[in-house]
Amino acid sequence: MSTPDTWRKSSYSGGGDGNNCVEIATSATHVAVRDSKAPARATLTFPRAVFTRFLTAVEGSPPPR
Repeated sequence: MSTPDTWRKSSYSGGGDGNNCVEIATSATHVAVRDSKAPARATLTFPRAVFTRFLTAVEGSPPPR
């Protein structure tokens, strides 16, 4: 995945301390994650299917098959 140019953060971030969160950028095959407080630092990049399984686990739902 090349360097993403469209980052977004959760609508739950809100103002004040809520601005300290992670941001994601997606492509057809990968999802990149970075710290919103330090956007120039390194990003973590995951295959899209792996990131989807992670989110499913966090939500407490059974993973898709």
